[in-house]
Amino acid sequence: MHPQYSKGRGVLWTHSHTTEQIIGAAIKVHRRLGPGLLESAYEACLVYELEQLGLHVQRQKAVPLIYKSVKLECGFRADLIVNWEVVVEVRCKEAIHPVDQAQLLSYLRLLDLQVGLLINFHVVELKDGIKRMVNHYQDVPVDDAEEAIQTLNR
Repeated sequence: MHPQYSKGRGVLWTHSHTTEQIIGAAIKVHRRLGPGLLESAYEACLVYELEQLGLHVQRQKAVPLIYKSVKLECGFRADLIVNWEVVVEVRCKEAIHPVDQAQLLSYLRLLDLQVGLLINFHVVELKDGIKRMVNHYQDVPVDDAEEAIQTLNR
């Protein structure tokens, strides 16, 4: 977790401010390019706009999977991580599907981040292609999970 990340009142403002900047940059890119290009083109232009705003952007960041204390490289990659706090997934397709949302939530959980944006550039108005998602996942200790399963089986 990045040292600037902290839980509490300030984190909501920080995420809100960062997501506003990301959305503003995405709108700028969409107005300039319109729909119909490849995801990689929108991603590259979005990175450029975000860096012009002075934001730190990691592109195609590896997302490790930790399973039973073992770090596994499974080839997962987040399109963008902005300011070590917001995951951005770029899409260019007819519609966002539940699997796209599930993927973003998984990346948030695996990276221990709270906020993500799913941005679909294949729309006439970009406001119709933006989905903000929040990670409310709380890890359940194995003992508690086993107890819950036993309770359900009674």
